[in-house]
Formats: sequence, structure tokens, C-alpha cells
Amino acid sequence: MEILIPLLIILAKIVGLTFMVVLPLVPVCVYFERRFSAVIQDRVGPNRVGIPLTLFGGKKDIPLFGIVQPVADAVKLLLKEDFTPTNVRTAFYWLAPALTIVPSLVTVCVIPFGSPLTVNGEEIKLVIADLDVGPLFIFAVSSLTVYGITLAGWSSNSKYPFIGGVRSTAQMISYEICLGLSIIPVLMWYGDLNLSNIVEHQSKNGWLLLPFWGESAPWNNGGDYTAWLFWFPAVIAFLIFTISIFAETNRMPFDLPECETELVGGYHTEYSSMKFAMFFMGEYAAMVIGSALIVTLFLGGWSLGPSFDQWSAGLEIGSVGIGGLLGLAVFMAKLIVFILFFILVRWTVPRFRYDQLMRLGWIIFFEVALINVFLGALVIAAPHLGIVITLVGAVLLAAVSSALIWVLKVSDKREDPNTGLLASN
Repeated sequence: MEILIPLLIILAKIVGLTFMVVLPLVPVCVYFERRFSAVIQDRVGPNRVGIPLTLFGGKKDIPLFGIVQPVADAVKLLLKEDFTPTNVRTAFYWLAPALTIVPSLVTVCVIPFGSPLTVNGEEIKLVIADLDVGPLFIFAVSSLTVYGITLAGWSSNSKYPFIGGVRSTAQMISYEICLGLSIIPVLMWYGDLNLSNIVEHQSKNGWLLLPFWGESAPWNNGGDYTAWLFWFPAVIAFLIFTISIFAETNRMPFDLPECETELVGGYHTEYSSMKFAMFFMGEYAAMVIGSALIVTLFLGGWSLGPSFDQWSAGLEIGSVGIGGLLGLAVFMAKLIVFILFFILVRWTVPRFRYDQLMRLGWIIFFEVALINVFLGALVIAAPHLGIVITLVGAVLLAAVSSALIWVLKVSDKREDPNTGLLASN
């Protein structure tokens, strides 16, 4: 019995957080994508797909603002013919969609969705696996997604899917390096790899991008401005990490692996029915997890400030503390706002060329993220080094950064637009 109760709690968290929180967000994202893009393009989005009462003898359907559109999409994909071309490598062709969606769902395990619930005095964390290596686990598992995309392109035995798979391999490997480097200053600042502890720290001492309460505020720590100075490397890390998430999830303006103007549909051109839907779900699930990690590391996770967190922690219904459910609501609100930002970027920023994509990842983000690691370390160590050593370190960092930028500028020679095939025109 002592073993059964913890197992039931773990099972409840897996079912609740994965299949009742993250997976339902996928059709919600699809609906938001359709409606938001319609607003941006000044057209009518889905606004009539609702409850079809006329099918059951009613006089009028209930439109419900078109929110049943994701259900219609799912039914359409389920009823389409599950066609497998004869020239594909069948085993890998069937395996690829699963390798795309499964890693995205497994990474949910370490995301803290809310503050702990209290049941009969026992604390239950709203995280499936409270690992001490949360970000490393996410990077390790999510990197497996590239195998699914690469296998999809290779196993299709078709030119355009293969090109899409190769593109995705180069793109995801390039930007995973930027992702890892960009959060090193953040992890140095927290001194912890446990995502739950990171959110707790932000709840008490200010969000990383809003250090205005707790020990981060100078008026509460005796005039120490370290947290405010660290805001600059934190913003650089936030920008690199966010843009790299766009590239990791193959979202515009980095959707080169599935660029329809060049590759028909990219690595999933030969897929149909639910196999195609699994690629679709994997992309949106990765977008949700990427947004959740950004919210957790930079924007306080489930925290809404110390006043709200302390007030919600004391809310109880009988012997059950429900503060964690309010934290879950706060986390979901932040998550949806960031998902809307993803959608806004997709429909407003034009697609990069592939050489621009690689240049941004290897020549710009890689070097900037590396310099930012030293900048973050200098800010963190400055109170212990003294003014003179800190200034010397800042001058050395500026000199090395300037030299690196000069070398990159000299070595990165771009082709003259009047050469090549167009030279004679």
C-alpha cells in the first residue's frame, strides 16, 4: 500500500499534465493559429464550425466562434486514407512519426506547471519528475527529434523529403549549440539545474527579466546592483534562446525543412492521415515545451509575484491546499501569451534563405552566446573581485570580443551579386 499510493500519484500527474494539459494545447494552438493569422491578414478565420444541430433535425447550427475547427481537422485526418507508397523503407517510414512526437511529450516530465498542492499536510509537486538536471534532460531528449525528421526524409525514397531531412539535421544541430550556450549564464546565476528550485528562487527574489523584489532589489540587499547588472546578459540569453527555439521547432522564419515553395512539403511530403498528423502534433508540442521552458527560466514560471504567491499558498478547501491550481492557471496564461507571440512572428516575418539561417546560427549566435557566458560570469563574480580586477576583466572581454568580431567580418566574405550566372546580364 505504501508503494501503491506514490505510483497512483505519479500516474495521475502523467495523465493530468501530459494528456489533459499539454496535448489539448495542440488543437488550441491550431485554433489560435487560424484565428490570429486571419486577424493579421484582415480576413475571416474559422467562425462557423460549431455544434451541427441541423444534422439531428435542428433548425440552426450553433457556431461557437469556430472553436470546433480543431475537432473537424482531427476527424478529417483520421478519415483520410492511410496510404503508404510502395517504394519507401517501410519500417523506418512508420517509425519516423513516433520519433518526432514522443520526445516532445517526454520532455514534459521536468516542467513545473504550478506551485505544490497540499493534501492532508503532504506536499505534492505539480511536476512529473523533479530532476536535478532538468534543462539537460530536455536538451538530451528533444535532440532525438532530429532522428524522426531525418528518417522521414531518408525512408521516403524521394528527392524533396530527403532534402528536407538533410536541411533539418543541419539546422537543428546548429541551433542546439546556441540553445545550450545561451542558458549557461542563466544556470550560473541560479546555481541550480532543478527547474522547480529555479521557479521558487524567482518567486522569492524576482523573475530573471524582472528583478524588482526580494534579494534582487538593491533596496532589500544593502545596495547590491548585481541582479540589475545581470539583466543585460539575461536579455541577451533570452533573445538567443527564444530565436533558437524558433529554429529548433522549424517555425517561421526558419521553416526551411518544410518550405513548400521549394520542397512541396518537406520531409513529410510522402505522409498522409494520422502519420502526417503526428508530425503536425510533434511540431506544436515542441513549440509548447519550448515556450514552457522560456517561461520557466526567464519569466518566473507559475509565479506572479511574492504577494500573489503567498496568498495563493494559503488557499485551502478542507484539508486540500489549492494554491497550486492557481499557479497552474498563471503558468498556462503566460504559456498562451508566448504561443501567440510564436504565431505573430510566423505571420509577420519573412522566411530566411538557408545560407542566412546557417550564418545566423554559426557566425552570429554561437559567438555572441559564447561572449555572453564570460559577460555573465564577470557580472556574477564582480562583487568578489573588486573594482580594479572587474574593470580589467571588462576591458579584456571587450578587446577579445572586438577582435573576434573583426576576424569574423574579414573571413565572412559574401559573394558579389553581379557574379555567377547573372554576371552576363
